[in-house]
Amino acid sequence: MVANQFLRRDEAAAYIRDTYNLPCAKTYLDVLASVGGGPAFRRIGRWPVYERADLDTWAHQRMTPKVTSTAALRGAA
Repeated sequence: MVANQFLRRDEAAAYIRDTYNLPCAKTYLDVLASVGGGPAFRRIGRWPVYERADLDTWAHQRMTPKVTSTAALRGAA
């Protein structure tokens, strides 16, 4: 069985939490959809939906590159 291509906002938040261990709530995605800075989404009727690839891209954009010491983080953020 193929997983749903589109995730509703609560499912998208759970996907981010479960896949990347990043704190993410539906309400946080609600705010980002209004002010910007969140993952790309579409609307199907009145419901916003997200694709896993867009959620993956957004999560990776929030991470620093791999480093071997905390000193390397000074220029990474």
